[in-house]
Amino acid sequence: MQYLTLNNGIKMPILGFGTYLIPPEETKQAVLDAIDVGYRLIDTAQYYKNEKEVGEAIKECGIGREELFITTKVWISNFGYEECLDSMKESFEKLGLDYIDLVLIHQPFSDYYGAYRALEDLYESGLIKAIGVSNFYPDRLTDMCLFNRKVIPQINQVETNPFNAQYAAQANMEKNGVQMQAWAPFGQGKNGMFENETLIKIGEKNGGKTPAQVILRWLVERSVIVLAKSTHKERMAENLNIFDFALDEEDMMEIMELDNGETLFFNHQNPEVVERFDDIS
Repeated sequence: MQYLTLNNGIKMPILGFGTYLIPPEETKQAVLDAIDVGYRLIDTAQYYKNEKEVGEAIKECGIGREELFITTKVWISNFGYEECLDSMKESFEKLGLDYIDLVLIHQPFSDYYGAYRALEDLYESGLIKAIGVSNFYPDRLTDMCLFNRKVIPQINQVETNPFNAQYAAQANMEKNGVQMQAWAPFGQGKNGMFENETLIKIGEKNGGKTPAQVILRWLVERSVIVLAKSTHKERMAENLNIFDFALDEEDMMEIMELDNGETLFFNHQNPEVVERFDDIS
C-alpha cells in the first residue's frame, strides 16, 4: 500500500474501502473482508447508519489499531458546535474507538463552521488525528482556508471520476495545502463507465486490467486518495491490485479527454439540491 502525507504530517493510505450504501447487516462482514484482503483505510459516516458495524469489524479483525486508518463524517443535522460534539460522542461509542484518524464535515450547508470548530477542539485534544471537509467546491474550500487559519482542513473528499475529473478543484486544493480524496470513482457505473472503450483499451494495453483498476490507478497517478467499494471479496482484492502497473502520459491524456466537468449525482450549488438535503437532514 502507498501512503500520502497530509499537511499535519499524518500518513494516510492512498486507497481505501468505502461503506456508503452497504446495509448495516452486511457492513461488518464487508469490512472484515476488506481488511483481510489488505485495505487499511475504512471510510464510514454518521449518515451511513453503519458506524456500529464498522466498529465491530475493527474490534474483531485481528489487525492492530495503529495499522488502521478510520474515517467518519458529521452529518448536517449535527452541525453547530455543541451538536457536533454530542454527535461525535455517539460516533466514538458506536465505533468503539479511543481516537478516530479522520473526521470530515460531510456537506457544505447549515452551520458547518460551528461543527468545524468542534472538530478543531477534538483535534487539539488528540481524540481526532486529522480533520477536513467533504463536497466543498473551490469557493467554499478557499473560504474555509482563508478565514479559518486555526486548523486548515487536511482533506476535501469530493466526487471524482473520469467524467467529472475535478482537475481545477485539485489545483485549488493543492494551492491551499489540502489533500484531495475521491468518492464515487466508478460513478456507480453511470454513463457506461465499465463499458467505456477508452478505459477498456487502456486496461488491455496494461496487461489486461479492468476499467475499474484503470480508474483507480489514474487517481493514484494524480496523487488522489481514493475510496473503492464492493461487497464481493474477490472484487475488493481486484480493486486493490493496482500497484503493479503505471499509466503512461498517453493513457493519462486519453482519460483526461473523457472529462466533461459535470457531476454524475448532484450539484451542491443548485438551490433545489440544497432543499433536498434539508429534507434528509
